Amino acid sequence: MKYRKLGAAGVKVSELCLGAMTFGEADDKSFMHQVGSDEKTSFNVLNRALELGINFVDTADVYGQDGLSERIIGAWLERDQRRNEIVLATKFRFAMGEGPNKSGASRYRVMRCVEHSLKRLRTDRIDLYQIHMQDIDTPEDELLRALDDLVTQGKVLYTGCSNYAAYRLTDSLWISKTRELSSFVTLQAQYSLVTRDLEREHMPLCRDKGLGILPWSPLASGFLSGKYARNQPPPAGTRLEKWKERMAGFDSERNWRILDAVQAVATEAGASVAAVSLAWVMRQPQVSSTIFGARNLAQLEENVKACDVNLSDAQMKRLDEASAFELGYPYGFMKNIQGRW
Repeated sequence: MKYRKLGAAGVKVSELCLGAMTFGEADDKSFMHQVGSDEKTSFNVLNRALELGINFVDTADVYGQDGLSERIIGAWLERDQRRNEIVLATKFRFAMGEGPNKSGASRYRVMRCVEHSLKRLRTDRIDLYQIHMQDIDTPEDELLRALDDLVTQGKVLYTGCSNYAAYRLTDSLWISKTRELSSFVTLQAQYSLVTRDLEREHMPLCRDKGLGILPWSPLASGFLSGKYARNQPPPAGTRLEKWKERMAGFDSERNWRILDAVQAVATEAGASVAAVSLAWVMRQPQVSSTIFGARNLAQLEENVKACDVNLSDAQMKRLDEASAFELGYPYGFMKNIQGRW
């Protein structure tokens, strides 16, 4: 396992981050119903992840039901006393509870959310506290001042954002700089061979400002796991067998072309489709750590093999070309003139 700086911050995290969205068996009111793992399995996955060198764990208050994922991690931390062995990240923003302030990023709500997460996680600090998506109803200044206070209080060590538009992230970084507030060190965003839109503006912005990118869904909800085949129904029990609309969204000529290319490279490299897909993401500029999920030990062991996959420049180019996407204006115009944007 290799370790990288978390953006421009001094702390180092493993190049793979264990995503805890599947921790806990949620009931049928949760979008994670029937795709999670019980507490015992979650504990085993956490312990084995640490043995394999993973020191970075990411969750969110909305994962599971009533903070289930955070509660599972909190129980594990209390039982195994391994708090100082991991960099612990969680997120806030989406609906929790009832009432007019059940969602959003107001100062009023941020101060409540952090206390609830600290209680569920059974810890005195959150190492990386992230807003799960920008809140257009709350001024960015209000959010940043609240987060800055949490850093000053020691309840939060670093802050990050997720699912931000580039214009909003630029505005946020400017406010932090000019008003001397704690600034985001990471951007957590969807990124994979299938979904490369991040490359238009977010990657150049993060490179310029020193933010580390934390890709989520690097296997495209499992589409790049090697379980799926053209003109074949999803295997029983898989996420995309349950999430039929999402599977329909992946059913395109471009995506099957990508999968064909990954499978060819995987055969050459003697690796799995999932490992090659993860390895491609891990090679991208500004990626601090790549978030992956594991419902059981077998998935964990398989995904960690990505650390041992050394893709050649030629193989990277083949995957780049197979997953090429329409840049659109003005990015395509600039690339045609200068070869980059």
